[in-house]
Amino acid sequence: MKGIIFDVDGTLWDSTEAVARSWNQAIEENTDFSLSLTADGLKSLFGKTMDEITLALFPSCPKEERDRIGYLCFNYENRLLETDHGVLYPDVAQTLENLSQKTDLYIVSNCQCGYIEVFLKTMGLGKYIKDFLCFGQTQVPKNESIRLLMERNHLQDVVYVGDTSGDFDACQKADVPFIYASYGFGDIPDPPKQIGAIGELPALLGL
Repeated sequence: MKGIIFDVDGTLWDSTEAVARSWNQAIEENTDFSLSLTADGLKSLFGKTMDEITLALFPSCPKEERDRIGYLCFNYENRLLETDHGVLYPDVAQTLENLSQKTDLYIVSNCQCGYIEVFLKTMGLGKYIKDFLCFGQTQVPKNESIRLLMERNHLQDVVYVGDTSGDFDACQKADVPFIYASYGFGDIPDPPKQIGAIGELPALLGL
């Protein structure tokens, strides 16, 4: 195996509490909507692309207005997460450190530009991740982002670790083996492989 590609939200950390606060602030300060988002409510949206999230939250808005609100929300989010961090799942740092000594580690997420950078910086994990791509950079579905990252790093034998049915579907389309993080936000019946904690990953992969 030449590499492991990780999702972020629901796989490596949970930032929904901080993200809910940042989005509520952005909406209150820049729109007339009386919308109060919660961490639990966001968990059903995380994993979707930025465009899909804003459409779900503001279905009656024209696309131009949805894009404006989304831009503000995601910028508020990136700024707040610099100081109001998400929460790493148990053993993430140690597991990534151990795995990085045996294979290359990557991230592909449907998030906005800057989000992965904030995650890596605030959690001190940047030294373990060789490369990453996000929807904000590629503007294409996750399966295509996975293939783009594989192409630019000349990867063939990789696995993807994620927590949602969207991750699973993307891996099927990208023809990449999928490992379900069952402790995350999603629910996948009968996944091909799964872990109940990130610390189980090395043994599952024989690393």
